[in-house]
Amino acid sequence: MEWVMGCWVLMAILIAWCWYRKEKNRTEEKDGVPKGNLGWPFIGETLNFISCGYSSKPVSFMEKRRSLYGKVFKTHILGTPIIISTDPGVNKVILQNHGNTFIPAYPKSITELMGEFSILQTNGNLQKRVHALVGGFLRSPQFKARITKDIEDSVKLNLDSWRDMHLIHVQEEVKKITFVILVKVLMSIEPGDDLDYLKREFEEFIKGLICLPIKLPGTRLYKSLKARDKLFKMVKKIVEERKRAMEKPREGGEDDDEDIIATATTTTNDVLDVLLGHVGDGNEKQPLSLDFITGNILEMMIPGEETVPTAMTLAVKFLSDCPVALQRLTEENMELKKQKSISCTDYAWNDYMSLPFTQNVISETLRMANIINGVWRKALKDVEIKGNVIPQGWCVLASFISVHMDEENYENPYKFDPWRWQKTGAVVNNNCFTPFGGGQRLCPGLELSRLEISIFLHHLVTSYRWVAEKDEVIHFPTVKMKRKLPITVTPFNNSVSLN
Repeated sequence: MEWVMGCWVLMAILIAWCWYRKEKNRTEEKDGVPKGNLGWPFIGETLNFISCGYSSKPVSFMEKRRSLYGKVFKTHILGTPIIISTDPGVNKVILQNHGNTFIPAYPKSITELMGEFSILQTNGNLQKRVHALVGGFLRSPQFKARITKDIEDSVKLNLDSWRDMHLIHVQEEVKKITFVILVKVLMSIEPGDDLDYLKREFEEFIKGLICLPIKLPGTRLYKSLKARDKLFKMVKKIVEERKRAMEKPREGGEDDDEDIIATATTTTNDVLDVLLGHVGDGNEKQPLSLDFITGNILEMMIPGEETVPTAMTLAVKFLSDCPVALQRLTEENMELKKQKSISCTDYAWNDYMSLPFTQNVISETLRMANIINGVWRKALKDVEIKGNVIPQGWCVLASFISVHMDEENYENPYKFDPWRWQKTGAVVNNNCFTPFGGGQRLCPGLELSRLEISIFLHHLVTSYRWVAEKDEVIHFPTVKMKRKLPITVTPFNNSVSLN
């Protein structure tokens, strides 16, 4: 009898919840809040959202609701009621109106793992300063000259090892290139035991970025948090040692802040030097805290383990499926290799970045891959954008994947077509192309990412031919290949022709 009463109580709760949501929906729609469906109690439409992520068309979740409610709609996913925008104009406003109107607001699993010093949760002048510092360093001529050679050496070393391997799993092999490079850019750590430890723990840490926010022992989030604790401890030790080394010239003297900045500037080798050497501007004469620097350095490792290697892998995948594009790419890069051989000069940053078709291939890969499929924000006040009201306290997801795969923005969006970028022209100001985000939080390492992919593709297509086995792209919890993209390679030799 008790279980029958329990069922009736549960049913009553569900009915009450549905009635409450229905009435609330009516009220919100009258106030201009986008239409939509919040789904089941607690879980919302999360199961549908996740299942689409494992399908060949992950954007179908967005497309179905866009057809029912419009380009801006509300739903409930990953434990959060949220408004989703698939409109490039609305997304532009969300990306540009930062700090006073919108602040980052990501699922609980992400905020738990990133911690209180996360880049994602840093706002205002502090976020602007750190962004400008890192971006300025990555754009400096000295850095560009040095990092081009470092990337070349790493790419050549790893590609040479492929000659003795029967089967290559591209997704795993390219991480050996990108993680090494990024950790060197961030902290100047060379290959060895420390790097191996960092990579091993980071792989465990990053698995929990998108998961259920449950911290019980044995759960995914619990394991990832433990890995983060180990990483934080190791990176902070490196930060503290570097800080002590930078302060040594001051011993026995009373240098002021300007002297400290000058000393740090002349010996800037990596991002850690940049952040440690910075003291506040104007009235803010406090250096960045060591915990803040440690958290930011840790978070900046993500592109080396996730985004850049994924882009490299998918470029190989898309080129394998499009022989005409692969042929054109190979011809362009063979021509560059021939020119450098005749001139007997080293490759420079601009040599790679000025290859037009190669850059088109990278742009098309980033558009189709949608490695960063959107950004999460929370409204600090009621905001109206193009007739859509985002109420104070609501989360909003600016969906990049929906814009990239919308037929209104790209003809035949599911077709890999690098030539489309010859018609599109400059992509920097294109509201419909946002693989690196936008506004004040535009990724400061976007040029570095393009350089890494350019160098990898150049040396790959001028060194090998390959045959890729059948594989599928999975879009949840992160974008990756189901089988890590296995390929068999054949080295170029004097008897091999491009035709």
